Amino acid sequence: MDFSNPNFAPSKHHRAFTLIEMLVVIAIMSILMTAGAIGLGGMGGKGVSSGVATAESLFDEARAVAVGQRTRARVLISHDLTNSPAENLRRIVVANAEVDPATGKEKTPLNWVLSSRPQLLPDQVYFSETYSVKDQKSGSGALEEMTLSTGVKAPFAGKYFYYEFNAEGISTTPGASFVIGNGSRGLNSPTDQPRVTSSGKRDFGGFVIWRNGRTSLFRSPAQISKSINDLKTGDKF
Repeated sequence: MDFSNPNFAPSKHHRAFTLIEMLVVIAIMSILMTAGAIGLGGMGGKGVSSGVATAESLFDEARAVAVGQRTRARVLISHDLTNSPAENLRRIVVANAEVDPATGKEKTPLNWVLSSRPQLLPDQVYFSETYSVKDQKSGSGALEEMTLSTGVKAPFAGKYFYYEFNAEGISTTPGASFVIGNGSRGLNSPTDQPRVTSSGKRDFGGFVIWRNGRTSLFRSPAQISKSINDLKTGDKF
């Protein structure tokens, strides 16, 4: 090619997208966005997602407290509060077995103290007694319960479900599940078990706790339980 030829010049023409090509690209993007929305359907709305993130951080905190203080630590979920029944199944807090400074061992008799500020699940989001089980693989096993009374402020007194880590940060119930869902309770019955609403029929989320304290999120309601697909408006969870 002779670049010295004065009649030669690089082409300045750049091929642009045609209208049809642009419409095709837009159509593909719309399909992908729709598919993504369908794939995420039923995986928990904003409130459930926020609640799951809060719970995961508290499980991490409990494990850190257990290892750092060389004592047992528990994630507590309110079940039957003496003075704040409206917060049943919504309040989550970390507690640890009090240690005797002189011996470095747990005090006798055993005394549990709060080691974090209580957190509330978002409005209309509740811990599920039905789907939170001791053994997720078999889908069975009721969670252990405990009572806080001695040494805690009145609003925190009551019964709680709990998940425990030992002094080495090992979960004492590996394979247990933590599940929350969107629902409602009657204004005149704040202590009732929450019920499914028409808008939150499949609005559940959560995770499994492993032996090392790590968690694995559920990717679909069916991973939590196949019976979630059978829930009807008004069913308890």
